Amino acid sequence: MTELERDIIREILNIGLARAADSFAVVAQEKVLLEVPSLDLLESEDILMRVREYSTNHAVIQSDIRGDFTGTTLMFFSGQHVQRLSRVCLRMQVPDSVQVNELQESLLLEISNIITGALVTQLANILKARIYGAPPCTFSGDTTALVNHLVPSESLQPLIFSIITQFSDHGNSVELPLMLFFDRATFEKILDIIRGYDFLGKQLAGA
Repeated sequence: MTELERDIIREILNIGLARAADSFAVVAQEKVLLEVPSLDLLESEDILMRVREYSTNHAVIQSDIRGDFTGTTLMFFSGQHVQRLSRVCLRMQVPDSVQVNELQESLLLEISNIITGALVTQLANILKARIYGAPPCTFSGDTTALVNHLVPSESLQPLIFSIITQFSDHGNSVELPLMLFFDRATFEKILDIIRGYDFLGKQLAGA
């Protein structure tokens, strides 16, 4: 992968994430700031370490990407997010905690569905691919099962798009980590599409 190809992938993600951020802002009734996504190729042990680091103090929602591409998204909601979203969307005054009740869990699932759906729709439009987001579910915390799900064979190495969005409330920023996983076969498909089409000159300009 050349540096230009990395830049194109980042720009494609930026376009998809901008739509996702707009959708989240409507739900959260707050301004959402978006950081430029980083692009990392990691070993499975590094994946486990990164997921465990976030999942220890976040409520985690998982959603699979299916169709022409195979992938998974994980969204990590902090206690502050749970508190604010419960207040804004459910009119509930709750403490800062990642221990959620059934109603709060349904809210997080719906928010993840909205954000992942917006991201996947934009990626499908830009890459001319038939992909869709599966219904989200609460992440069980079994990181080993997650890696086996992402890497069905030891010969495959997933590419992780590590994305951070910021949910801003009256000047106080709270990070909402979103990790996007693609397996090696899917990433090669994306590279083939990029190499076969002038994204910079045509597709991205009209997105």
